[in-house]
Amino acid sequence: MEYCVIFVTCASREEAEKISGLLLDGRLIACANIVDGVRSVFCWQGKRENALEVLLILKTRKALFEDVVRTVRGAHSYSVPEIIALPVVEGNEEYLKWLQDETSPQG
Repeated sequence: MEYCVIFVTCASREEAEKISGLLLDGRLIACANIVDGVRSVFCWQGKRENALEVLLILKTRKALFEDVVRTVRGAHSYSVPEIIALPVVEGNEEYLKWLQDETSPQG
């Protein structure tokens, strides 16, 4: 089984909580960490931006990535939200089993 960690930046804590709730309800993620106070510096439409954002760190299975993207896009306030995934190369077996169980359809 392949797992990944997905980063999503949000405009507010409320938006991050809403998105993580939708993903948990849909069993698309096992866990979301909400990190307040992330300072993002980037170029957007030819202009340098400096924004205070909230970071979501999502744990899921790689097979669910496209479903996560669709859900995030549908609930996100940004026209182009950051949604990037990094592979999990190793992990605590018990944690990965829990992650698998939480993101699998219930019998």
